[in-house]
Amino acid sequence: MMHLLKAALVFLLSAALCPAFALDRATVEKLAFGDSDTQVAAIAALVAKGDAQALDLLQALAEGELQTSAKRIYVIRRGSAVDALTGDKTEMPAEHDDISVNNRLRREIASAIAALKLISPDRVVRLAAAKALVESSEPAMLPLVSKAVSSETDPTIRPLLELIQATLQLKSEDKQLRLTALGKLENSNHSSTKTLLLSLLASKDGGYAEPDEDIRIAAQKSLRAVEGRLIWGERAGQFFSGISLGSILLLAALGLAITYGLMGVINMAHGELIMIGAYATFVVQNLFRAHLPAAFDWYLAAAVPASFLASALVGIALERSVIRFLYGRPLETLLATWGISLFLIQGVRTLFGAQNVQVENPAFMSGGIEMLSGVVLPWSRVVIILFAAAVVILVWLLLTRSRLGLFVRGVTQNRAMASCVGVPTPKVDMLAFGLGSGIAGLAGCALSQIGNVGPDLGQSYIVDSFMVVVLGGVGQLAGTVYAALGLGFASKLLEGWQGAVLAKIGVLVFIIIFIQKRPQGLFALKGRAVEN
Repeated sequence: MMHLLKAALVFLLSAALCPAFALDRATVEKLAFGDSDTQVAAIAALVAKGDAQALDLLQALAEGELQTSAKRIYVIRRGSAVDALTGDKTEMPAEHDDISVNNRLRREIASAIAALKLISPDRVVRLAAAKALVESSEPAMLPLVSKAVSSETDPTIRPLLELIQATLQLKSEDKQLRLTALGKLENSNHSSTKTLLLSLLASKDGGYAEPDEDIRIAAQKSLRAVEGRLIWGERAGQFFSGISLGSILLLAALGLAITYGLMGVINMAHGELIMIGAYATFVVQNLFRAHLPAAFDWYLAAAVPASFLASALVGIALERSVIRFLYGRPLETLLATWGISLFLIQGVRTLFGAQNVQVENPAFMSGGIEMLSGVVLPWSRVVIILFAAAVVILVWLLLTRSRLGLFVRGVTQNRAMASCVGVPTPKVDMLAFGLGSGIAGLAGCALSQIGNVGPDLGQSYIVDSFMVVVLGGVGQLAGTVYAALGLGFASKLLEGWQGAVLAKIGVLVFIIIFIQKRPQGLFALKGRAVEN
């Protein structure tokens, strides 16, 4: 009895230690030696079987590692050979031939590999495979997909598998199975489902592509449900895009609202202050990459204050050296700041070159949130929206809860009276201009996370910034917020309707008409100087 137990134990250990290859010999030989149609049929048979050996075999075929010698089939990797049927290591054959793989076969192999990955223990692999098969799947995959559906518990992957299963069932000859599949597709939020349902309702040879009326009625019902869900997805995407654009306009215009509202200075170099903040971020990124590579994902913690200080110092220097001599002379101020903007652009070109430079996102800002199929909220945009909100809150606290904010509001409302009661208006002008310039630098830091940085970066935002300030009301923080978000929404709405160029023209025409009717903007400035 003990001898029998020992023998059984040895057998089980041997079975556990040796690879269990259960591939059908005839199927593998068809894959290796058959013509194109035979190979496709062999791939379908391997997918239907759905085991790990089939996945390894197809990956070897895709990578050119499946070889033949006489009538034997080998997987040759890194100078060693393995028998493709038994999995046993063997001597390298003296001569071996590649298996011919054409484009059609490559597509079939790619789809088959994606299908076989549905049973992988790795969640990331299964999710990527499911997303790939939503776009492309073959009827032969149905048994394996059904098997994956029955065993899948992940709440993200299972709906994708059910969608794939229903899509494959819709290609069946069984009418009841097809009706059941259409009922499942009714809950889909994927754009490929809409395309599939439209193909059933398309006209063909004076009739319909789908001859069965019951199937067409069910397809029409499912199509209405899917289209309604996709429309809401598109609206959510437009809403997010509007907030995203509005937050960028807000950051770009917020500093201008302070300087223009306080001193009435038309600063045409404001866009270049944004550009300086972006280049400061680029410099900090390179310093972290060179000296602190392990902490690279935290470079923004240093780039934010660096961009603020760089632009603020340039702004203060600009105010002390040029603008303070031009108060009350708007035309001269406009021309002087325009000349300074050209000087700053050329200076950056000399230092960094005329080509755009790239600022890399930290790891936590990569990727996005997929709300619905085709509606992805990039983390970079989400972070910028939160950053813009934080900047607005900090500026509001500074203007309403600090001594500097009290002075700024006093000078804005009545400069002469503020000077009479002891407010150092020249110093307030300098600090306010530095604050507005620093906020422009923060805008540049944010913009560097969503696009390339170049010498002409600020030119794209100077006109939009002035439009936001004028529309919101000069010197009004709340008006700047509402105007930026409003213009962001309007631009994205019109872009989806008439395109980017006509959207820009439409927004400009609206602002012109609005200012004609309400010159003070959305929020009028209140104070004795204004009232008199």
